[in-house]
Amino acid sequence: MSSRTLLCYGDSNTHGTKPLNLPGVRERFGPADRWPGVLAAALGSEWHVIEEGLPARTTVHDDPIEGHHKNGLAYLRPCLESQLPGDVVVLMLGTNDLKARFSVTPADIANSVDVLLETLVACRAGPGGSTPHVLLMAPAPIEEVGFLGEIFTGGAAKSRLLAPLYERVAVKHGSAFLDAGEIVRVSPTDGVHYEADQHHKLGKAVAQLVRQRFSD
Repeated sequence: MSSRTLLCYGDSNTHGTKPLNLPGVRERFGPADRWPGVLAAALGSEWHVIEEGLPARTTVHDDPIEGHHKNGLAYLRPCLESQLPGDVVVLMLGTNDLKARFSVTPADIANSVDVLLETLVACRAGPGGSTPHVLLMAPAPIEEVGFLGEIFTGGAAKSRLLAPLYERVAVKHGSAFLDAGEIVRVSPTDGVHYEADQHHKLGKAVAQLVRQRFSD
């Protein structure tokens, strides 16, 4: 049986960024401790898992400080087309939209995710020109602690409102949905990133859902 392709498209929590103690110091968990790597190990050889996590990636915004290349919408179609055919796309973005510099509401963030899914459908990067199946994940709520707390001022309260809005977007598109906040919590070190044990929890939960929803 040929393997199926699953693309994990997200931000630093898909990249595997370790909780940050100091500005400008970015470290990454190894493949076995990042949730996409845990997912790949759990799914086995029948699936080819592609990790596409970019730290500071937004949904649809050019970042005025970290750069226009952080725009998740701008890179989504090139990414899909470079990896086609894709059977499943697991998408988790929105945390970086909570930064105070973007001044967006939870509804704005959910509407931005809707734009991402519309783009994904239009791209038709699945087998035979079909649309890949989608698992939309709502990111875990953040905490305003450490030096990142100043960047995310006001974001914690907004983050707690995202899951039901994301679920509505998933229902609209007929996508699978998972609320990461029901499975993992952010590190108290920086209030945004996951510790290794949380990556393992999330990877296993995603694997279980993928098997349930997308296995032949």
